[in-house]
Parts: sequence; C-alpha cells; structure tokens
Amino acid sequence: MSSAVPSGVIDFTTEGRIGLITINRPEARNAVNGEVAAGLEAAIDRLEADDDLWVGILTGAGPVFCAGADLKAINAGEAASLATKRGGFAGFVQREREKPVIAAVNGPALAGGCELVLACDLAVAARDTRFGVPEVKRSLVAAAGALFRLPRKLPINLALEMVMTGEPIDAERAHHFGLVNRLTDPGQAVEGARQLAEAICANAPIAVRESRKVLLATLGVDEEAGWRLSGQAFAAAMSTEDFLEGPRAFIEKREPKWKGR
Repeated sequence: MSSAVPSGVIDFTTEGRIGLITINRPEARNAVNGEVAAGLEAAIDRLEADDDLWVGILTGAGPVFCAGADLKAINAGEAASLATKRGGFAGFVQREREKPVIAAVNGPALAGGCELVLACDLAVAARDTRFGVPEVKRSLVAAAGALFRLPRKLPINLALEMVMTGEPIDAERAHHFGLVNRLTDPGQAVEGARQLAEAICANAPIAVRESRKVLLATLGVDEEAGWRLSGQAFAAAMSTEDFLEGPRAFIEKREPKWKGR
C-alpha cells in the first residue's frame, strides 16, 4: 500500500489496482470547502493518470459521508471556491473521467454529499445511513446534479418526494430502488466497496472503461446511436493486447493476466 495526500483534507491510498479517496474533515461532517474541492479534483487527476489504478473508491472519514457544502465557507463569501472549472461542485460532480468510481457511504450523504454519490458510478452503503437533498428546507435548490440524476436512479415519484419535502430515505430503501448497489453492516462500507472494486478489477480494464462509456453515453438515445457507439467500443477493445489474452486464458483454463493495454 502506498499513500499520498493531494491536500490537507483529502487522503489518497492505493491497494493493488484500487485508489481509495477519503474526504478527511470529520470535524466539519466532511463538508465541502475550497480545499476539499481542489483536493478531490487532484485525487481524480491522480487516479486517471496512474495506469496501475483501475477503479476508485470515494468515502468520508468519521461517521458522516459528506454533509454537502460548507455553509461557513459560503457565509464567508467563498462559495465560488467550492467548485472547480473542470469538476464543478467539489471538483467532482461534473468531472469527465474514464475510470469507474464507487461511493463507499459509511454515514449520512446529504445535500451535496448525496450529489457526490450520484456522480459516482456505483454505491455501497452501510445499513444505518441515509440519503437526502434537504436544500428546499433552506430555500435552496439542489444544483449539483440531484435534480436530474435522482430520477435516473429512483422512481420519479420517490425522487419528487425527496426533492420537494427535503426528507431523506434510509439505505434499505435506497438499495431496494437501485440507488445503492450493495448494503453492508455498519462500518463496513469501504470493505464492501473494496470487494465490488475487486470484482471489476478481475476484468479487462479497457473493456470495462469502453463498456461504461457506451452505457452512460446511450442513456436516452435511440438504437441507431447505441449500435454505433457499441461498435466503436468493440473496435477499441479489439485493438488491445488484452483482447487476445481473454480467449487464450479461457482456452488454457486459467485466470487472465490483464495488462491494461
């Protein structure tokens, strides 16, 4: 395991092919300020640039995943620092990337914290946590992705209830309706996310990235576009060394040895 700290409030550790990114402001419920936004963007930069890392996990230190925007920073006139040019809020919610990121939700994910989860590809949550977008309770609007991402993950009526009442839902309900991929016992979200990441890393990384890209790009498009993008992704996978390793390992009855190229 190696570690580095992109900023004072973001920890980055590596475990095999996995990059674990931790928001480390437990005294502030991991609320997003300018340092968190800059640090999280730097962490994603590192994940994307390191060819030895194939999957990222995003979590928060302490009993809260993330409570959203730091209202003290906003009150101090620092609202603009909570977003970056490439990543938007927290340096992440609008960030274009190739590698999958799993949210490990070990505590409440509220407001912008819930929107961080929605910006991830997958989510693993402890059973004792909850998800919510309470912005309307403060005469605010959830502007970091929840208003269009929630109804992609949840039934429209449930998404409407959440954004109009501001009331959270628990992890069991979030899992039932598909917002959460896997549930864990309290305190085990990171381990559950690690297991899910390992399942992804068992596959050819370029094939995973190309498949992810097409799935996300074809949400809401017609079949013609779906066929075109699928064909492009298949051609990209065919051009790699790993494309030959998959069938060879199957024929030889062994685990494949992916090179990521």
